[in-house]
Amino acid sequence: VLLHRLANFQRVWSLPPNENTGKEVTALAWRPDGKILAFGLTDTKRIILCDVEKPESLHSFSVDSSVTYMHWMEVTEESSVLTSFYNAEDESNLLLPKLPALPKNYSTTAKIFSEEKSDEIMKLLGDVRLNALVLGGSSGFIEIYAYGMFKIATVTGVAGSCRGLCLSGDLKSLSVITEVRDSSDSEAEITYFQASKLDTSLLSSYLPEVTRMARKFTHISTLLQYIKLSLTCMCEAWEEILMQMDSRLTKFVQEKNTTTSVQDEFMQLLLWGKASLELQALLMNQLTVKGLKKLGQSIESSYSSIQKLVISHLQSGSEALLHHLSELKGMALWKQKYESLGLDVSGIEEAITAVGSFILKANELLQVIDSSMKNFKAFFRWLYVAMLRMSEDHVLPELNKMTQKDITFVADFLTEHFNEAPELYNRKGKYFNVERVGQYLKDEDDDLVSPPNTEGNQWFNFLKNSTHLKESPLLFPYYPEKSLHFVKRQMEAVIDQCLQKPADVIGKSVHQAVCLSLYKTSQSEDSTPQLFKLPFLWNDKTSNIHYVLFTILENSVSKIHILRRHTDTSRSVSNGILAVEFGNFLNNSINESSDSRCYSCLDAHFYDDETVSVVLKESLEQEGKERVLAQLPLSSVYTDEDQDREFIWDSTKRLDEQSGEIPTRTVFLENQWRVLENMKAQYVAVNGIRKVSCVLSSNLRHVRVFEMDVEDDGEVEEEEEEETT
Repeated sequence: VLLHRLANFQRVWSLPPNENTGKEVTALAWRPDGKILAFGLTDTKRIILCDVEKPESLHSFSVDSSVTYMHWMEVTEESSVLTSFYNAEDESNLLLPKLPALPKNYSTTAKIFSEEKSDEIMKLLGDVRLNALVLGGSSGFIEIYAYGMFKIATVTGVAGSCRGLCLSGDLKSLSVITEVRDSSDSEAEITYFQASKLDTSLLSSYLPEVTRMARKFTHISTLLQYIKLSLTCMCEAWEEILMQMDSRLTKFVQEKNTTTSVQDEFMQLLLWGKASLELQALLMNQLTVKGLKKLGQSIESSYSSIQKLVISHLQSGSEALLHHLSELKGMALWKQKYESLGLDVSGIEEAITAVGSFILKANELLQVIDSSMKNFKAFFRWLYVAMLRMSEDHVLPELNKMTQKDITFVADFLTEHFNEAPELYNRKGKYFNVERVGQYLKDEDDDLVSPPNTEGNQWFNFLKNSTHLKESPLLFPYYPEKSLHFVKRQMEAVIDQCLQKPADVIGKSVHQAVCLSLYKTSQSEDSTPQLFKLPFLWNDKTSNIHYVLFTILENSVSKIHILRRHTDTSRSVSNGILAVEFGNFLNNSINESSDSRCYSCLDAHFYDDETVSVVLKESLEQEGKERVLAQLPLSSVYTDEDQDREFIWDSTKRLDEQSGEIPTRTVFLENQWRVLENMKAQYVAVNGIRKVSCVLSSNLRHVRVFEMDVEDDGEVEEEEEEETT
């Protein structure tokens, strides 16, 4: 994906294909505020949301089918309820402490939350006004994502692969153009669906509720990402060096030829101050005094970083998550408003319980870190002195002091951590598990190697003996055998499950109002690259009308047709379909007498609500004939004089089979055109707000940018033009 500035074609950034995101981009869409670009990848079936300033993925999610078209729209509907919601945005900002930014010194995964000002997340959430990213893909796949992140509808019942779609600004109607291929037929048929009632009942009438729910869901998705990245940072803080103790001791067991256990060897050293020769060799030659010091420092720094991350990031993230889920539960309990949208109380309660279990597991990890740090400190301090004595170095008097309490501490540590476990050797290839923190951070389904010891814990005993509390919904389930990663995955799955239901419910309420068969694609067309090809959809927000532009080949002229439908399917629009042909306006290029219908339309795009930009070529194309970029005003097409010639659509036939009866307008363009010299133009992309058009050549190698509204200075037409290759 390459992003260029329009003014001088300077490249802003490029995002090369990579393994994580994917290699083949099939669709792009800008968020309506222009701050985020979404693109769909077909090989990995992922959607990436990317920042406009720098090529960083702010958010990504997987879809079930490869996406062929994307449309990102903003809701234009206004109401007093919505306005008050927009203004009162997020009391959670007042109630919840600000999430601390993730530390910078970990890998790039954490970039999004590691800015000094954690505004990336706000950038991702964007404006409170609801906007929706609509995805269309192969085999009838259509999904709608609120704020580009949270799925609010999975639309079913549309056949074929999507070529274009458009959701109206009041959410009343979704128009889809699909390409249906029969297995027997080599040519595809282009069909137009208008799913009216895209929840007219649901999405549009419950707009404030949908907006509120979607806003909550986007908060929840970003918090899940925050927790995931905090965990990634914790895994990076845990270093491999911490495994040295386990591997050295295992090697020692394999090489020694005495019958005493490792635990006994260390105990003898502790009690008599004398070590066997083997232990001495292990300590002095393999571990060494310097190595011991380094190991002690690594353990301390690593454990304290993990501890900080758990306290400041994991816990604050989970608490915020709990807050948003509890608010969501409150919404779900307000049945008359939210039940019909598919919010389900029991599912949300399960999600809350899962977050509770995750918080418990994080607390357990804190306790393990705490006790490990104390134990290791005492153990290393004692071992350090013992090793200095072995090497007959001078021992400082303050190191030499060891109280009875310290000795008991070290002895307990040895008894608990230094017993050999042959079954562990079969599982992990080592006999020891001295280091207890790493097991919590492993992303495996295996149970913990050394789960915490809960014997004698009064609370556990109390629970065991109480019949009423066992089943209590107030107690979070506790998984003593599982790692933190496992509990996190479980929590994500439950939350996904609970957020999934509204999408299915809303999707099922979408009904198809109209299905019109437009035309068959000719084989010759398919050889050209499938780009922003017609048909093209446009939604006029002020008059709530969907327009479809497409061309039908007639007597070797591809004639442009305009189809108009009201977003409210019960209302009809006069002149539902018209064909447009262009009168001769390049008078010098062909002799006067020849037929005036001489232009074929190659591509067309709505420039704004009143104008269509088209790329034309002469049908009798000879060498040296140029292509033309023209602006077609709709006012010249929809004139009042012939309202009587209304076209009666025979729905049993395709439109191209009835093309003779379609009312045709011949339009003479005065000065709204320009010849494109030395360029085989094929496609056009326009932006009416910025008053520019870009024309792309048929070999996809040349782009020309035109400013459309420059005042004419004599002969100079729309100058201000560059070409880039």
